[in-house]
Amino acid sequence: MRIVGTARLGRRTKDLVKRLGRNDIAIVDHVDMDRVSAEALLETGVEAVVNASRSISGAYPNLGPLVLVRGGVRLIDDVGQEIFERLSDGDQIEIDGGEVLKDGEVVASGTPLSVDAVERAMEAAKDGLDQQLEQFARNTIEHMLKERELVTKGVSVPAIRTQMAGRDVLVVVRGYDYKEDLRALLPYIREVRPVLVGVDGGADALMELGLRPDVVVGDMDSVSDEALRSGAELVVHAYPDGRCPGRERLESLGLAGVEWAMPGTSEDLALLLAYECGAELIVAVGTHTNLIEQLDKGRKGAASTFLVRLKVGSKLVDAKGVSRLYKASAGAGEMVALALAAIGVIAAAVLISPGARTLVRLVVLRVRSALGI
Repeated sequence: MRIVGTARLGRRTKDLVKRLGRNDIAIVDHVDMDRVSAEALLETGVEAVVNASRSISGAYPNLGPLVLVRGGVRLIDDVGQEIFERLSDGDQIEIDGGEVLKDGEVVASGTPLSVDAVERAMEAAKDGLDQQLEQFARNTIEHMLKERELVTKGVSVPAIRTQMAGRDVLVVVRGYDYKEDLRALLPYIREVRPVLVGVDGGADALMELGLRPDVVVGDMDSVSDEALRSGAELVVHAYPDGRCPGRERLESLGLAGVEWAMPGTSEDLALLLAYECGAELIVAVGTHTNLIEQLDKGRKGAASTFLVRLKVGSKLVDAKGVSRLYKASAGAGEMVALALAAIGVIAAAVLISPGARTLVRLVVLRVRSALGI
């Protein structure tokens, strides 16, 4: 089956998705496509994605290609870097099998990936996890030796106007299931009114639900102009070597932000900011918590994430998967039974940790919202 559309080229998938529509064909350069990027491509409605690189290299079983092909997107893999020289943004092209044609001439060819092919490649890629885990462990040990004061001592944080001391802080990251989990937390947000911190594109996720972020933290590369102009305080991630990728973006918009030079990821900075500013509780949505997610994000900064979680763990509650604790199709009888069970759990949780009590509170709020009480 031939697919005809307008070529949209972008080497950074998260930037490209902002300008994709249903009649476009995405031309990307994404080795080991991650699940979050694939879901963003799927949401645009494109019928075909052409990848200059290998969508699954075998380093680890990344989920992105499977998300695309199961979603009905034609994925043409490993067509080569030359496609970026032979096509321009806006060209009318067509996909025929594994070939990309412009004006009837083949400009690139690759491998069409089917569900079966991707599943076989993912199974084979599991063999690479041992090596990835070894590299992750080595990187973490090296980072711990260099940055051990991150855990053992306090961190100097920038002065911000937003008061976090003694309050709950909700940190939203553009990670796995972040939209679903954030929607599931709406009853908690309405009742508790936590400080809302968006990490780059996480700020847009808040605004899509009618919520205004109090603070935006990040490189400012994947957050919209609207979110940056929302009135939120802006904390720009800088690095110890002097780089500050977000500075130019803010200057171009006539906005001012506080620069914070720290190693690691913007996600780490947001958690540290909440912790060091005296947050009572930190509720994290979309953060990266397991090996596959860390590999999806890229190993750079993964060791820092491990250390940060060691530091803030006593105040941190991961809301990942909270949306799956409740199914909208459940009947009234089942919901009442669940509510009664939740009451029993709350009584037992009084004897457990503060983090466990808070997680139970999130579930109860979700049940209350479902019952309309």
